[in-house]
Amino acid sequence: MIFHDPLVLLIIVIILPSLIYFYFQRRGTNQILFPSLGTLKKLKPSFFQRYRYALLILRSTAIVLLVIALARPQYGNEQTKVTTEGIDIVLAVDISGSMLAEDFEMGGKRYNRLYVVKQVVKDFIQRRINDRIGLVVFAGRAYTQCPMTLDYGMLLQLLEKVEIGMVEDGTAIGSAIGSSVERLKNTKAKSKVIILLTDGRNNAGEIDPFTAAEIAKTFGIKIYTIGAGTKGLAPFPAVDLFGNRVMKQVKIDIDDDSLREIAKITDGRYYRATDTESLKEIYSQIDKLEKTESEVTLYTEYNELFHYFLLPAFGLLLFELGLTKTRFRKIP
Repeated sequence: MIFHDPLVLLIIVIILPSLIYFYFQRRGTNQILFPSLGTLKKLKPSFFQRYRYALLILRSTAIVLLVIALARPQYGNEQTKVTTEGIDIVLAVDISGSMLAEDFEMGGKRYNRLYVVKQVVKDFIQRRINDRIGLVVFAGRAYTQCPMTLDYGMLLQLLEKVEIGMVEDGTAIGSAIGSSVERLKNTKAKSKVIILLTDGRNNAGEIDPFTAAEIAKTFGIKIYTIGAGTKGLAPFPAVDLFGNRVMKQVKIDIDDDSLREIAKITDGRYYRATDTESLKEIYSQIDKLEKTESEVTLYTEYNELFHYFLLPAFGLLLFELGLTKTRFRKIP
């Protein structure tokens, strides 16, 4: 609840102390002549004499309610209407077998690359406002896991379901860019972005990554590329001859030069993430780079509440007046 004229409430601070002061100042000032006060002193005060201060309480309460009514208490529902368009973003995530490498840590515990990427991407999605976001996953081929949407709840659920092995193994970077472009080319957003994350080099698919990048450029689509993984050997889960899970050191080759060139073609940027913190920082930088200033118009519909205070105030005043003329009547 808010007040349209909150300064009116200051009247309560001014009037109430004065009312209480003058009430107690006037007590005992009325005089009446009697030949002797001896008999009167023996009389005990009646119930209504003892609780005559109830009139002061009634009047004070009525005044408070009247002042609150004058301040116009209101409640309302505020609605926000965005008048400018946001950014359309496609998140292209590598789910090839090499993403099982456990060279990233979170909370002091080692996890595979895909698990950490999903957590970081989730945080990126939750920071966006008014942007349509889609999700493309790729390995030996690419497919759309989630179309362009403003329903981030649904997007996060579909992201959570992404697993390695959903697609035949391989790294089809060109196909991933092609699928992403297909989702973005006909949108009317002022800015279109692909954030492509991979830990390998293109070895599958029918589209050359550089050709796909040129196509993206013709549609005004910018590509940010991220190479994820430590440089050199990375711990990779395997099974020994006895069926036990073991970790072996495997060198996973990331094609930095190609990823850098893809980003350059579309006026984007290439980033290298060697651990969890650097991966978080990369998505944070992209988040800051790709922001639009939205012009927002606010509409607020208020409902007046003053009558809920005004009617009880009049009721209390009438009740006080009635008591003053009857049970609490003073003579003279």
